[in-house]
Amino acid sequence: MGLTILGLSGAVGHDPSAALYIDGKLVAAAEEERFVRDKHAKNRMPYEAAKFCLAQAEIRPDDIDVVAIPFAPVSIVGPARWHYARRYLYAPDRSLDAIFNGNRRYRRYKKRIEWCLTQLGFDLKKTRIEPVEHHLAHAASCYLCSGFTEKTAILGIDGKGEYATTFFGWGENGKIYKIKEFHDPDSLGGLYGALTEYLGFDMLDGEFKVMGMAPYGDASRYDFSRLAKFENGELVVNTDYANVIGFRRYKDENNKGYYFSPKLVDWLGPKREGDVADEPYIHYAASMQALFEKLSLEMMDYYLGDILRETGRIAFAGGCALNVKLNQKIITRPEVKELYVQPAASDAGTAVGAAAYVSQRFGAKVEKMEHVFLGPEYSNEDVIAAVTRFEARHGITLDWRKIDADAVPEKIARILADGNPVAWFQGRMEFGPRALGGRSILGCPSIKGVADRINAQIKFRERWRPFCPSMLDTVGPQMFKIDHPAPFMTFTFEVNEEWKTRVPEVVHEDGTSRAQVLKREFNPRYYDLMLELEKLTGNGVVLNTSLNRRGEPMICSPTDALDMFFGSDLQYLVMQDVLVTKGKIS
Repeated sequence: MGLTILGLSGAVGHDPSAALYIDGKLVAAAEEERFVRDKHAKNRMPYEAAKFCLAQAEIRPDDIDVVAIPFAPVSIVGPARWHYARRYLYAPDRSLDAIFNGNRRYRRYKKRIEWCLTQLGFDLKKTRIEPVEHHLAHAASCYLCSGFTEKTAILGIDGKGEYATTFFGWGENGKIYKIKEFHDPDSLGGLYGALTEYLGFDMLDGEFKVMGMAPYGDASRYDFSRLAKFENGELVVNTDYANVIGFRRYKDENNKGYYFSPKLVDWLGPKREGDVADEPYIHYAASMQALFEKLSLEMMDYYLGDILRETGRIAFAGGCALNVKLNQKIITRPEVKELYVQPAASDAGTAVGAAAYVSQRFGAKVEKMEHVFLGPEYSNEDVIAAVTRFEARHGITLDWRKIDADAVPEKIARILADGNPVAWFQGRMEFGPRALGGRSILGCPSIKGVADRINAQIKFRERWRPFCPSMLDTVGPQMFKIDHPAPFMTFTFEVNEEWKTRVPEVVHEDGTSRAQVLKREFNPRYYDLMLELEKLTGNGVVLNTSLNRRGEPMICSPTDALDMFFGSDLQYLVMQDVLVTKGKIS
């Protein structure tokens, strides 16, 4: 066996995951939340995810050459800890701790990783653990996986890692060079997260909702420029309002602290509650999104503009790289030829990044990451066994039948064209936050009301949340005003007028769609389903959302799928070649 690198993430207390590289090929990757059924799997280690990776490759712990982790010690002589201490002088306990005990979190994390490895059967005396700086792991996850051969600008924006919040650099010939980092509390990701909390959502989970709410508001109604500025090459977040710690935090009646201050509430009014996208909060969401885009683009121009004008290639990772509206702005820049966004851009992707970085450093060149189907797969026999166990557990008989494999795309396309949503469980589970045709709920996007039905009766989520299209690679250039690779739903595109009326259920309030443009080689059955739907409706497009309910992680196993199916208003569930229904199968 060749060079075998196991990457394990979870250093910052959420989104633990595991990824396995063998001779530069990513053979498995999965997030812990999918196995333990706890969204973001906060404060857990990636035990089940790592166990899966080893099983998928049919290897043992002693076959692993290096364990790579995306968190590293930070030197006292560098700027990071001193910047943190100076900016948090109002909380002297935190400030002094950064100077005198600044690697406490790293030591604690390493001990937890060692515990996890021991549980998995690793002999720590024989296990080499390689720490990789958190933002370097993000950078590696996008640049090394991009397949770009030219000099490439690298951008990383998230909440924070050890201390860094933002990374600017470039890559060439498989090596990464750092230009500049910003440090906590000067974090655009942190600021967006703080406003996410103020707008009534959970940080790390609700940022997508703020982005989805923003098109309903008017950014010009409120000036958010006081919250942060970028001047003379430096980002400064106003910690009178956000990215606050200790006594500056706003606290609710249950004494829960938030990352915004009472001063923000004095300015904007009470924290939003409930599910309704109402005024003035829709305008606040629009203003936050506008400020985020403005500052991100200014920083990109300042530090990466020369590289972009030279080669036009940019790779982007960190949680903020999942902000598809920002990505839309980037790819419309004339100097940008192509943007590669790591599909698991949040901290889950740092397992891939750390392992890729170490693999490359040890001489095994990393392959381009062209798909995310890297998780567990289940056979028809596994599915039928799960159905049988479900029947025994609940004392019921399910309506199910096994369909001829070649007939599945046509059969499901007809069900969709008749106006029925379908739970679609096929092949290996996706890595990252997007359902891309492995664990999806599908609908026909030309049928009025199907999106509202899925929101209200199946996903149980806010009615204003948008739905996204998956489409044939022949459709993308027709439907959108710009032609750019989009395999991972990491961009929004302006939709051409004709298509707004052809597939209205996947066009958002602002006339855009967050699209997956699929090549057949990476998911032939899903592609063939869209071909069949095109025959029936004239549109090779399907509405696609993740197979889960609100607040739950995406489905992993057939048992998970059955539990979700019978806890919703879905009528059709297809798992591999097995179709389960709640009514008579025609």
